[in-house]
Amino acid sequence: MARPTIAIVGRPNVGKSTIFNRMVGDRQAIVEDKPGITRDRLYGTGEWFGKAFNVIDTGGIEIDGEDEILRAVKVQAELAIEEADVIVFMVDGKAGITPADEEIGQLLFRSGKPVVLGVNKIDNIKMQEEIYEFYSLGFGDPIPISGAHGIGMGDLLDAAMVHFPELEDEEYGEDFIKIAVIGRPNVGKSSLVNAILGEERVIVSNIAGTTRDAIDTPFEREGQKFVLIDTAGMRKRGKVYEATEKYSVMRAMKAIERADVALVLINGEEGIIEQDKHIAGYAHEAGKAAIFVVNKWDVVEKDDKTLHQFTQTIRDHFLFMSYAPVIFVSAKTKQRLHKLLPMVVEAADHHSMRVQTHLLNEVISDAVAITPPPTDKGRRMRLNYVTQVSVKPPTFVFFVNDPSLMHFSYERYLENKLRAAFDFTGTPMRLFTRKKSSGDE
Repeated sequence: MARPTIAIVGRPNVGKSTIFNRMVGDRQAIVEDKPGITRDRLYGTGEWFGKAFNVIDTGGIEIDGEDEILRAVKVQAELAIEEADVIVFMVDGKAGITPADEEIGQLLFRSGKPVVLGVNKIDNIKMQEEIYEFYSLGFGDPIPISGAHGIGMGDLLDAAMVHFPELEDEEYGEDFIKIAVIGRPNVGKSSLVNAILGEERVIVSNIAGTTRDAIDTPFEREGQKFVLIDTAGMRKRGKVYEATEKYSVMRAMKAIERADVALVLINGEEGIIEQDKHIAGYAHEAGKAAIFVVNKWDVVEKDDKTLHQFTQTIRDHFLFMSYAPVIFVSAKTKQRLHKLLPMVVEAADHHSMRVQTHLLNEVISDAVAITPPPTDKGRRMRLNYVTQVSVKPPTFVFFVNDPSLMHFSYERYLENKLRAAFDFTGTPMRLFTRKKSSGDE
């Protein structure tokens, strides 16, 4: 189920990044008192009264700017507007309405999206009357806020939530395995979807970014039901669009939220770039099962060591996803493609696997006996009990005498022991440590 999306839009230097940081509760955006410092859209997730949402922080729109960066951030903002369910239009209460604000207002009117008007830099109650001139922009009641002090954020989020779409129940039942095909533009996502389906369902072109929208395709293979979610990648030619690849990340995030298994596509010809890590990282953080699919392997010059070397390169770059298997395919020639769906089924099974409590505790007891927890200032952690609390991904809680004594390296050791005893290939795991109380067992 995809979360609603808020895009924060406005001219440069009105405080968009500060508001973004307030919404996501993290200093993800660069904040500097200089117009145009936020050049790329940034993405985050926030929560308000139990409702989660995505947030896009856009570069400031500079309507008449001839500078290429300013034109690029205008494109970035337009793409964000297209992706958003509701737009927070930020203006500067100290500066008043500027011609750029009026132009942006026209752009937002044309988008047809719901708009909430936030007047930033209203730092105290004496400045409240500064907001009245902003009624003339035509977006209803302006909401006075101070990003610097956190004033008015609740009112802003309340107003935005009114426009959140009703989340529809997932139309596919538990008997479907939902597969998100994710990757940067032009790694062959659409070609892979067509090859799996055996028909030309999706437009395929060598020009990066020809798939405009995410496309769901349900199908059945050997009695198992699947849904393929093909994510769009948007990138146009020319420096004006330099950074618009980040648009594909937002699409990937939305697809990942709905998926059971993420196929992380890597271009075998080009190798691994930083964008691959960003996109794979979203799947990992979302707790989804994952498989690395190296496409275009048919055109790679290789010897008997190439496959092993490329696999090792993936392991080196994606240390945080050592659980994800790797397969080398060609969507064009169908090389090894018959092995992909069985791997997907296996990863999905492991992602939803539940282990009996007594078996878990036997494995962990043996692990502790072989390698006891290290001491910390003369104190040693005592591990009393472990239980699995959920699946998708498998999540385990360790009850101990003092959670602060659980060292990261020992937690990794316990995870490795669980993976060795029970096959969790293809899925991340979540491990939590809690203090044992008398009622836990």
